[in-house]
Amino acid sequence: MDAKQFSTSWKASSQPRKQRKYRYNAPLHIRQKLVHVHLSKDLRQKQGTRAMQVRKGDKVKVLRGKFRKQEGKVERVELKRERVFVTGMDYTKKNGTKIPVPLRPSNLMIVALEMTDKRRTAGKEKLQKKESKTKSKSEDKK
Repeated sequence: MDAKQFSTSWKASSQPRKQRKYRYNAPLHIRQKLVHVHLSKDLRQKQGTRAMQVRKGDKVKVLRGKFRKQEGKVERVELKRERVFVTGMDYTKKNGTKIPVPLRPSNLMIVALEMTDKRRTAGKEKLQKKESKTKSKSEDKK
């Protein structure tokens, strides 16, 4: 098997080099899953999930690093490098130019979602239907 080729049958390994190789050679549809970010507690309740894929327009809070406790909107997500760029998080070079800092998704938490996407709103509607069904079943038992 070629070193560049991605293995779909690979399940897990305790060896860091194999984990790195898996991430490095992963196709974009799998890399999307690797840029999932934790949701804040109130969003977890609303969405019914612990983490979601981060996308442009989401408001995130930085949990680790130099920009800890700061919030900002997502400017850009690079799937190839698995990095997220947030407004206001940048380094200033000696000549005065600003460079956006690439942040890892694991060090972020989504505070507010960009809900213009149809899929995100559809997921929320499914959750509400599910909750109404479980409530009606519990009321029938009483």
